[in-house]
Amino acid sequence: MRSLFLASAALALGGCSLGLTAKAPAFLMTLTPDQRPPASEGGAVESAAVLTVMTPLAPQAIATTRLPVAQGQTALAYVKDAVWVEPPARLFQRLLAETIRARSGRVVLDPRQFNMDPGATLSGQLLRFDVDERGATAIVVYDATLSGEADPPVRTRRFEARVAMGRIDAQSASQALNRAANQVAADVADWVKR
Repeated sequence: MRSLFLASAALALGGCSLGLTAKAPAFLMTLTPDQRPPASEGGAVESAAVLTVMTPLAPQAIATTRLPVAQGQTALAYVKDAVWVEPPARLFQRLLAETIRARSGRVVLDPRQFNMDPGATLSGQLLRFDVDERGATAIVVYDATLSGEADPPVRTRRFEARVAMGRIDAQSASQALNRAANQVAADVADWVKR
């Protein structure tokens, strides 16, 4: 019995080492905000100025660290060597929070800070965060829902940005999607200004 256990443990460890030797991507893609709020001393904040930005829902095609390319209406491929550092919905949530903080002056909380007063809530769906093969265009589409404000209690709006890439590769795609995501984030920030 002990020999069988040792043999299976050796096989399991051998399988683990295979994953450690896989070729790493040349670089990992991320989103960088065009606008950041300045450092400040902080202070007391009224609840009406607080906004919690939730991580958007995303379809499975973009709920991955790989970058999809839409090929027509019903097919997807993935860009070779294009790997996000984490799923785009989480990256986009942080980009939204930074941009809203910088452009609107609102205090923005992460959903993990719910032990505080969450104020209003910005939630939504990241419907597209990919590349369209026709025209080599980076596309970001975000359906936003703002709730918890006094008047009106719920607002919704769709935001979209398209940025031409020139060619479809990891470097071009990451730069174009970063520009498109920043454009959408700026539009959302202006929409939620109080």
